[in-house]
Amino acid sequence: MAQFTSQKLQLLTVLAGSLLSLLSHKSMAQQPALAPYHPDASEISASYKHMERMDSVTKGTVLKASIQPTWQPDGHSFWYRNVLKDSLTEYIFVNTATGKKTSPLDKKELAGALSKALDSTLSTDKLLLSEIYSDPKNQTLFVQTTGKWFAFNTKTKTAKKLEKLPLERPKEIGWTRARSRWRPFRADSISPDKKLTAIIRNGNIYLTKKEEKDAQQLTFEGNPLKPFGELSWSPDGKYLVAYRITPHEERQISIIMSSLPNTTRGEVKTRGYAQPGDEFTSYEMFVVNVENKQVTKVKSDIIDFFEAPVIRWRHGDNTHFTYEKVDRGHQRFRVIDVDAATGETRNVIDEKTETFIYQNLIYTHYQPEKHEIIWSSEKDGWRHLYLVDELSGKIKNPITKGNWVVRDIDSIDTQKREVWFRASGMNADEDPYHVHYYRIKFDGSGLVKLTDHAKATHQLTFSPDRTYYIDTYSTMMSPPVSELRKTADGSLVTKLEEADISQYLSLGFKLPEIFKAKGRDGQTDIWGIVYRPSKFDPTKKYPIIENIYAGPQDSFVPKAFRYYGEMQSLAELGFIVVQMDGMGTANRSKAFHDMCWKNLADAGFPDRIAWMKALAAQYAYVDSSRVGVYGTSAGGQNSLGALLFHPSFYDAAVSACGCHDNRVDKQWWNEQWMGYPVGKHYDEQSNITNAAKLQGDLLLIVGEADTNVPPESTYRVADALIKSNKDFELLVVPGMGHSDGGTYGRRKKRDFFVNKLLGVTPPSRNKTDLTPQ
Repeated sequence: MAQFTSQKLQLLTVLAGSLLSLLSHKSMAQQPALAPYHPDASEISASYKHMERMDSVTKGTVLKASIQPTWQPDGHSFWYRNVLKDSLTEYIFVNTATGKKTSPLDKKELAGALSKALDSTLSTDKLLLSEIYSDPKNQTLFVQTTGKWFAFNTKTKTAKKLEKLPLERPKEIGWTRARSRWRPFRADSISPDKKLTAIIRNGNIYLTKKEEKDAQQLTFEGNPLKPFGELSWSPDGKYLVAYRITPHEERQISIIMSSLPNTTRGEVKTRGYAQPGDEFTSYEMFVVNVENKQVTKVKSDIIDFFEAPVIRWRHGDNTHFTYEKVDRGHQRFRVIDVDAATGETRNVIDEKTETFIYQNLIYTHYQPEKHEIIWSSEKDGWRHLYLVDELSGKIKNPITKGNWVVRDIDSIDTQKREVWFRASGMNADEDPYHVHYYRIKFDGSGLVKLTDHAKATHQLTFSPDRTYYIDTYSTMMSPPVSELRKTADGSLVTKLEEADISQYLSLGFKLPEIFKAKGRDGQTDIWGIVYRPSKFDPTKKYPIIENIYAGPQDSFVPKAFRYYGEMQSLAELGFIVVQMDGMGTANRSKAFHDMCWKNLADAGFPDRIAWMKALAAQYAYVDSSRVGVYGTSAGGQNSLGALLFHPSFYDAAVSACGCHDNRVDKQWWNEQWMGYPVGKHYDEQSNITNAAKLQGDLLLIVGEADTNVPPESTYRVADALIKSNKDFELLVVPGMGHSDGGTYGRRKKRDFFVNKLLGVTPPSRNKTDLTPQ
């Protein structure tokens, strides 16, 4: 399998750095007695100044990292822009048929003409065009800059301002986009032939004709407290599907805005916010025969979770329709077929599980004329696609299968009967989180691998007719490469760009290391990344700081290339900063994910601790006796949980806007993982309930205006800690919403770890000038 390369300078720098690192690692592994890193006041002051300087000077040091094409009306050529060193720009035109790249744009002429049209001077070297369309026949370039459109005549070298682009952008053709299965319901009150209108009056359904003033009553059991509503007509207008609704007003939460400008009093803001266990508005399904006025209750469960579902009438059949139902508790998903004439129901798809069915992973695509459904499920232990016969409810065949996961469905080609999708883990010899692109026939044959040319995570953009695609791929240790390829077989047309990271490496940084180690079971690979200080001394032992977010809705260790960010910035102060995905997070097997079920307090800690111990065993300069952890939101819950449930390993934590008790946080997220009804396990895993167990050093951060996780989640932890006579620090940021505390909160986090893990008092901002030099 071909591997991509970097520029010669970059490659030599990375290889040399890696070799030296490996030699030093090997050497240090034989010399375990290293001195702990404890900088003095002058050293830490210099580290702060260096860090803040790097926060500034690293911006813009990685070039040509991505391509955003503007496809031309012919659909077979495109423009893209490169931003070069010192913000200089270049524009590249690509002919996909030949793979030839040219730069036919004369920026000096164009900038001069645009400047005249704008009556303002535009820079030639830094000219920023957001879109370019070529019209060779009329010797015209249509360009957009500063939010305005211009027509540039390539013959006369003049430009004129336009109200809008005078041509249509190329559109994708022949493709059905994959969409979310959860769509808002729209009541359809007018009959298909436009002759009748159904209305709700005093909670009941009435029918009127355009030419008549009187309305005919169809239902009689409704009332304003339990009204009928959410109407849907059959295609022939013979039936109305309706629901008898039992409303439940969403309960409220409040926040206090303490520091609004031009006020002297705090202002209370209130909003609806459903928490686990709260009641929902429920829907009882009925079918009304418009001709004989018969009202039939559908023989199915009341819908007491989410809103009224989308109704899909069977193709060529005006008496049968289907709808989808997720039971509260997330342990059952059904596609239900209804006979409108009798109210009888039949389960087309009926999936049950002992743990959970992840709502966001449910995918259904209906093909009405074929009476088929493409459906995603983890029923065999991995997320895969199945072709289902809508009439019989039987699975015709699995579309995908194997010990790997379908990550997302990009589109469906109904003519060729193909699914275009993304997946991870198909290649056993690489990181199982890497995203690759594929297409496959509905019958499971003809798998085409579009991105197997590189062991990396990929991002594809397609030409309008999908004849070509641009593949940008990278890892955390390998800078992005962009290539033009053919979708027929994935073959290379031309390499477009390689990211230039030489400027970044010249500042002394190494790219983060990808590290894997066995998890709690001694068998499962846990994948993570490691950042080291740029002024790294392998003869010292550095404390570990873990960046944690163990929310089960995804995986969180970045796989595409990133360079400087908060983790590297924090490392500059003298830490080994790490991040990994433990069991209980998504995008691996169902068993890997199931670890979170009614068990959010676990947060993958046994895997995380095993991973960090393995890191320390491999590298003597990693000090696993001094460990900090920080996180936001679910990560805030996790970071405090580290001190409550694993105090023998973690020493200090910064917890920002944590959902510390899953009963206080939002219903839709917490019931997905902790289940319904709310049981004693909610209480047993609460950071509030367990606050008296606190060991180690803790900084709590919360924004008083957090509308995502109610601030009282943090306040209740503080209350429980105070009542338990525990020492901790609390930072409340006035006016701030759901965040890590912003610039000030991040500064306090850095100071906290410097003090608690390095044993040094951070420089005082009230006395010391830390302006980067």
